[in-house]
Amino acid sequence: MSKEGPNAVLYATYQGLDDIIAPFRTAALTALSFGPKNPGPFGELFRRNAALMEMLSRFQLTHARPSFGIHSVRVENRDVPVTEEVALDLPFGNLLHFRKDLDTQQPKVLVTAPLSGHFSTLLAGTVKTLLRDHDVYITDWKNARDVPRSAGQFGVEDYIAYVIRFLEEIGPGGHVLAVCQPCVQTLAAVAVMSEDRNPATPRTMTLMAGPVDVRESPTTVNDLANEKPLSWFKRNVISTVPFRYDGAGRKVYPGFVQLAAFMSMNMERHQAQHRKLYDHLAAGEQDDAKRIKEFYDEYFAVLDLTEEFYIETIERVFQKAELATGDFTYRGRKVDPSKIRNTALLTVEGGRDDICGMGQTTAAHDLCSTLRPHLKRHHLQANVGHYGVFNGRRWENEIYPVVRNMILAME
Repeated sequence: MSKEGPNAVLYATYQGLDDIIAPFRTAALTALSFGPKNPGPFGELFRRNAALMEMLSRFQLTHARPSFGIHSVRVENRDVPVTEEVALDLPFGNLLHFRKDLDTQQPKVLVTAPLSGHFSTLLAGTVKTLLRDHDVYITDWKNARDVPRSAGQFGVEDYIAYVIRFLEEIGPGGHVLAVCQPCVQTLAAVAVMSEDRNPATPRTMTLMAGPVDVRESPTTVNDLANEKPLSWFKRNVISTVPFRYDGAGRKVYPGFVQLAAFMSMNMERHQAQHRKLYDHLAAGEQDDAKRIKEFYDEYFAVLDLTEEFYIETIERVFQKAELATGDFTYRGRKVDPSKIRNTALLTVEGGRDDICGMGQTTAAHDLCSTLRPHLKRHHLQANVGHYGVFNGRRWENEIYPVVRNMILAME
């Protein structure tokens, strides 16, 4: 066995299997394109066959960022066009701006997206809601397999550096909203900027369902991260990017591995959803089928993480909880959230979150110990899971108004 571990060729194996399946997907798409327009008395049979072909054609993962699909947004009483612009292009991620043609200035908000196997488009619903009342930017992370090795490494502290650089690009008076995993890096970035009296330090910081202190209400995710030593993760889930890609030779945690881990937590639900999809297609219920397809089009779009970011996240966030214990450092200096004095803090948690347990995000309030009480607020949303904290009906109708009011209060 190679000293690189048993999964050194994992990526090549996955790619080989995908190449084998590709012709079958193509054949299924071809069969769909030649299907009869008016099947007559055999309509039900043809619909079921077409449904089977479409399910086969969808048997794949994609590795390129999908579109956010946000072309306009309702502002007051009119629809305003939205244009995506890259405000800053860095090797491992862009600062993406959703520009609106408005005369009225709106609060600038940076959304820090998770770097956990999916693209930032996972937050398309979050962004679209925020766009009603805000000038929105997002951290648009690039797939590590497409980043040449000459670009160097990208670890947890590099993520923090990117957040700081992006906030500086946005300029003074901005706000930041972190979803899930980057709550830790965002809190660290704001602490560093506050201590340095950086003029671009945000006015508010919203942390949503993030692992600030994983010792509180540990979940299955936390248990999985702690039951094995770091050496196990390096041997078993890190692989090498194949030579056909720009990042050839780079060590990564493949997105397809993370997706498999996520799906295994709720496999019965995913299986049930795909049975529903087949039934909707076979019955000709295209609107119902579309909703399921749109979700899984996004869910099955995966990106790879650099080895160093993944391993450092496991060690520093999930195994050692360095920020919560006061041991977190950035570029050799201690990160001290008590230095945050003027950035209002809002934390949001879901009552049924099985990824980030209750109390893990609210731990930020204790860490930001010098913030005055009127600059702190917590919102617990009952009966929503992890995804529902930042997407869906309750996010739009119950959580978002709290976020909006916090930002408005600090304008």
